Amino acid sequence: MIRLRPEFRAPLRRLLHQALGEGDHLVQLDGTDAIWLALMALGIGPGDEVITHANTFFATAEAIWIAGATAVFVDCDPKTKCIDPDKIEAAITPKTKAIIPVHLYGQCADMTAIKKIADKHNLKLIEDNAQAIGASGAGFKIGQLSNAATTSFIIQKNLGTFGDSGALVTNDEKIDATVRKLRNHGSNARNIHSFGFNSRLDDIHAGFSARSSSTLTI
Repeated sequence: MIRLRPEFRAPLRRLLHQALGEGDHLVQLDGTDAIWLALMALGIGPGDEVITHANTFFATAEAIWIAGATAVFVDCDPKTKCIDPDKIEAAITPKTKAIIPVHLYGQCADMTAIKKIADKHNLKLIEDNAQAIGASGAGFKIGQLSNAATTSFIIQKNLGTFGDSGALVTNDEKIDATVRKLRNHGSNARNIHSFGFNSRLDDIHAGFSARSSSTLTI
């Protein structure tokens, strides 16, 4: 495997901290994996329900199903096409554990309203930010009001590479540590493994995305 110099990763990390929001911890991995690994890190799985946006790519719901939970769809706001906060509470049941709002077309879902609902019902929040990297809302930045925010670098996204890759940013040390371990064959120390997966962002994709990031204005 070709290993790129560390300075190829550093520009991408700086951009992602700016573009993905307020999180102190950033994990580079696959975009779809970022969502379901975040769900696993939050203890969400079989028997749980996760509310998300009906107007989104299949991968958002797919990630919920991979984690073992059930996706519950809520319709979009007719103006923004993002999830309609006024329709979320009707979809909440005793099994609901999280909400995954999807930011679309370079604009944010109404995270202020969604955060109020999540706090009222003690629900976790994961932002799917695959299509609005660098965006911000009225009085908030992406990642500021959620447990974690994710993005994708597949070629047709705002910031693309030449294959599948993505990232997760969070302020939660437990989510950060759990996702880092799960994405690396369940390992955080050489030759010591537990249950996990192979979902690391390789250096080639990091380098390519870092070069592409020069076209973004944050």
